[in-house]
Amino acid sequence: MGSLLIPDFVPSPIQDAETLRKSFKRHFLGLGTDEKAIITVLGHRDASQRKKIKEAYQQLYNKSLMDDLHSELSGDFKKAVILWTYDPPERDARLANEVLNSWIHDVNCLQVIVEIACASTPDHLVAVRQTYCALFSCSLEEDIITRVSLPVQKILVSLVSSYRYNKELVDHSTANLEASMLREATRTKQLDSDELVMILSTRNIHQLKATFECYKQNYGLSIDQDITNCGEGLLESMLKVVIWCINSPEKHFAEVVKVSTDGLGTNEDSLSRAIVSRAEIDMIKVKEEYLKMKDTALEYAAADDTSGYYREFLMTLLGANDSSL
Repeated sequence: MGSLLIPDFVPSPIQDAETLRKSFKRHFLGLGTDEKAIITVLGHRDASQRKKIKEAYQQLYNKSLMDDLHSELSGDFKKAVILWTYDPPERDARLANEVLNSWIHDVNCLQVIVEIACASTPDHLVAVRQTYCALFSCSLEEDIITRVSLPVQKILVSLVSSYRYNKELVDHSTANLEASMLREATRTKQLDSDELVMILSTRNIHQLKATFECYKQNYGLSIDQDITNCGEGLLESMLKVVIWCINSPEKHFAEVVKVSTDGLGTNEDSLSRAIVSRAEIDMIKVKEEYLKMKDTALEYAAADDTSGYYREFLMTLLGANDSSL
C-alpha cells in the first residue's frame, strides 16, 4: 500500500552507484550537482535496493554515499534525501535521538517515539533499539528516562520496551474486561495507571483495536475522546497519538501532514518524516485519510508548501507527477 514507484527494469547497484558518483563529479567540473539524477535513482528504489547501492558505492569509491550526500546537497532537499537513504532502523534511531536531545519536548516532538513504537512492526522496533545502542552507546530507554519527565516517561519507556505478538489474535472477553479498565482510568483521570500502561504497551494491535471498539460500544465515546475530556496536557496529547498510531496509523500520519502544512509556515521536518517513513508502507491509505480530512489531495498540499528539488523529491516518493501539480 506504499506510494513508492519502482521501474520494471532496475539497474544493478553498481550502475546506480556509478550514476550517483557522476552526479556528484559534475560539481567538481563547475556544472553543479545533478540533483535530478539523485532523485531518479534514490527516489525509485526500495530500502533493500538503497542498502545495496550504498554498499556498492563504498566498494567502488572507498567513500560513504551518506557522506557525499551530506557534502553535495543542501537545505530541506538534503535532509529529506538523507533521511530516505538511511536504512529504516538507523533512520528511526537517529530521529528518536534527535527529538530526545531537543530542548523542546512537546507532542509534536515526542510523537516520533510513539510512531516508532506503535506504527511499526515489533521486529522493526527491536532493530531500532539495537541500532540506537550501536550509534549512541546507550539504550533508547536510558535516554528516555534521562531526558523525559514523568508521567510521559513511563508510557514511552513501556512502549519502546515491549515486543508485541505480531499475528491476528483477539480474545473478546479480554477486550471487554480491558475496555472497562481503560474506562476506569479515563473516568478517574488516572492516565498513567499501571493497568492502562500495561494494556497499551503489551497487547497485540488486533487485540487493542477490539478493545477500543468495545470501549466505544460500551461507553458511548471513543477512548481518545474520553482522553481529550481529561485535559489538554502533554500526557493526554501523547496518549491520543498512541491510540491513533495503534488504531489507524494512516490517520495519524495524515494529521501530521495536515499540521505540517496548515497555516502560514511549513514544518518541513515533520512533512518529510511523514512522507519518507510511510512511502514504502501505507502512503496510499495516508493519502485517502488526508482527502477525507481536507477534501484535497495530499500531493497538492505538499506541493503547495514546498519548492525546487525538495518538492520534486517528495512528489517522487508520493508517486505523483510533479509537472501536473
